[in-house]
Amino acid sequence: MAGVLNTILFDLDGTLVDQQSAAAAAVVEWAAEYGVVGPTVATDWAVVSDKHYRRYQRRELTFPEQRRLRVREFLGVDVSDAEADTMFAGYVRRYEAGWTVFADAPPGLRAARAAGFGVVVLTNGDGDHQRFKLDRLGLAGEIDDLITGDTLPMGKPDPRAFRHALQRLGLAAGEVVMVGDSLENDVRGALAVGIQGVLVDRSGAHDGVDVLRVQALTQVLDVVRR
Repeated sequence: MAGVLNTILFDLDGTLVDQQSAAAAAVVEWAAEYGVVGPTVATDWAVVSDKHYRRYQRRELTFPEQRRLRVREFLGVDVSDAEADTMFAGYVRRYEAGWTVFADAPPGLRAARAAGFGVVVLTNGDGDHQRFKLDRLGLAGEIDDLITGDTLPMGKPDPRAFRHALQRLGLAAGEVVMVGDSLENDVRGALAVGIQGVLVDRSGAHDGVDVLRVQALTQVLDVVRR
């Protein structure tokens, strides 16, 4: 849909915040408390987490339910909801302590606003959790709005997530660009509804993929079609 580019949507985890490194370090220490050790702990946790978080994105589970299932499957325990919540809290405490902002995130956000664009975070994550993250890391003042998973009919890459964001912002697809580190969730999901998508590929893992791609958020304005 035609329109003058007005707003840039940014994903949060993996795009503005390095939550993957935080998760990997946190789970190794946390799992050891329950006797789960070894070289594949972080990878195994990522697989289990991704499986159940995707179910939350599809609205098959609530946010707390997916956390409890991650605990039960990963640790191999049969515990009550309350016990699972308490156990998961030990992981979360370590995870939150490990959050860091990608160095290119603040200047990238500031450059977008300086160029006259609205800056909005569109995340599949839970609202309270993501607001806490933005506040804790000093990013809340760098954005104009936050759209979280608990307000979406379905999580990204479902088209309904992007259409909901457009409706909330009062914008057409051609007036928005989506920037994120997930080829499927952020870029292809956006492209499917006519929104420009820019892949943040800091490691070069997607070299050759036929989408707009940057290695740093400070390069976004160089590649978007206005």
